[in-house]
Amino acid sequence: MSDFGFESTADDVLEGKDLTGRTAFITGGYSGLGRETARAMADRGAHVVIAGRDADKGEATVAELKRETGNDSIEFVACDLASLGSVRACGAEARDRLAKIDLLINNAGVMACPKDTTADGFERQFGTNHLGHFLLTKELMPLVRKGKAPRIVNLSSRGHHLDEVHFDDPNFEDREYDKWKSYGQSKTANIQFAVGLEKRFGPEGIHAIALHPGGIMTNLGRHMTEEDMRWMKKRMEDNASQGGEGFKTIPQGAATTCWAATTEELEGKGGLYCEDCQVAPVDDESTQGGVRSYALDPDKADRLWALSERMVGESFAP
Repeated sequence: MSDFGFESTADDVLEGKDLTGRTAFITGGYSGLGRETARAMADRGAHVVIAGRDADKGEATVAELKRETGNDSIEFVACDLASLGSVRACGAEARDRLAKIDLLINNAGVMACPKDTTADGFERQFGTNHLGHFLLTKELMPLVRKGKAPRIVNLSSRGHHLDEVHFDDPNFEDREYDKWKSYGQSKTANIQFAVGLEKRFGPEGIHAIALHPGGIMTNLGRHMTEEDMRWMKKRMEDNASQGGEGFKTIPQGAATTCWAATTEELEGKGGLYCEDCQVAPVDDESTQGGVRSYALDPDKADRLWALSERMVGESFAP
């Protein structure tokens, strides 16, 4: 069992680790949890690649992190996860520029946005949070295969408790749109994607882990209304009053990502869901933690894989 927990920070879990020679590719790496993950890993000597849709923000963050860490091995690549064309262009550029990827951190995402579609017509949350990362991971897999003891880390959320993946209607074409159920569906998909990756690539030493970073106020919540904020605050307060935990700081929120990516405790393991720097138990009842059994269901993970291949129009297999 890990020595780290709710209050641990990214620096705590990486203390004493030397990431020199390791390449970490982080989506959404110029703000919030992604930026803190990038900073902490760069501070330990990693070659960090930040991917995001806003080139100005990306390049500015690269310059900031170089100053903060003294590490010049930090770079930016453009990638809009809501556009399959952009994802493919990112993959091609990464394969041209990089020699390998040791740690692929699928961190970026959107939450509780109004009904909208991606450039390719997918419901925005499922299309960005899952399908964009599904295709990007496929595009980057040749580099991941060249990594040393590579790991793929998918940021999910306790929001996966809110809903399963609706394989017959992922885009809300035949049901009324609900922004929180949409978010829950996409977060369940992030976990099932890790299960699918582990099944297909675990035997060759590429391991995939999903996680809940905790409740953190970042720009992920930029679409939330004041009513949404009050609802989430009350939910966190109720959770704390029942023995659960409240909000985390951004450094605390990035801890489980850094732990899952580097801890020796998970060496050779994958298809897992972690929270508070621990492997979470399967729990279909608790609102305060744990992973729902449907999120780890291998048959549902296979259904999601097949659905995702159809939706992006490409086969993704060893």
